[in-house]
Amino acid sequence: MNLIYIVEDHDVIRDGVRRYLEMSGYSVLGFENLEKARQAISVKAPDLLLQDVMLPDGDGFDFVSEIRKTMSFPVIFMTARIGEEDRIRGFELGGDDYITKPFSLKELVLRVGAVLRRTENGSKDVDRFAESFFLDGSRLSFNEQAHQASVDGKDSGLTAAEWRILKYLSDRQGTVVSRDELIKECFDYLSGSYGRIVDTHIKNIRAKLGDNRWIETVRSFGYRFAGSSEVDR
Repeated sequence: MNLIYIVEDHDVIRDGVRRYLEMSGYSVLGFENLEKARQAISVKAPDLLLQDVMLPDGDGFDFVSEIRKTMSFPVIFMTARIGEEDRIRGFELGGDDYITKPFSLKELVLRVGAVLRRTENGSKDVDRFAESFFLDGSRLSFNEQAHQASVDGKDSGLTAAEWRILKYLSDRQGTVVSRDELIKECFDYLSGSYGRIVDTHIKNIRAKLGDNRWIETVRSFGYRFAGSSEVDR
């Protein structure tokens, strides 16, 4: 049973979301402020975090930025801040999804399930335990059992969404993949209007890999993974 934390200061929203998720088969804990959530995460990390942004003791964006320094469990922002720049910031900070209030509880549960499914699919594929690609002497290694990607032995710290995108591109090395295809295959439910979200994730992945050349931009179309499964000669 997946463990979900909800950080939301509005009692009615927090309790309503908690009950609906519990009826859907999840184990759920709710917190009305960041300090209580921080204490709980330090004891046991959740499988997924539902994070409000405007809270009485701080900013949810800053909180996620803080925990992303040491932890990579998926995060869905759940907030009344509906501006595109807010959405972009949420994804830049490592969010896996962003849902605005008011929202449908059914839709929220579908999004939670989609994010968890993508995360678990990567971690349970033991037949492809390790796979490596090379680029100008650097080695990018995937460990699907641990759901990690490392460059020259150093863990890149990818979020669940970043992992899905990079793995999808690397599985199609040398092939140009459109933004729409990445949205469809890596997010399940998002539409083409979220092209900037894909660009934001790519930017984050490149920064974490330490070399922009791993992923090439193909102007007016999409992206191509530049690593090779053959060692550079």
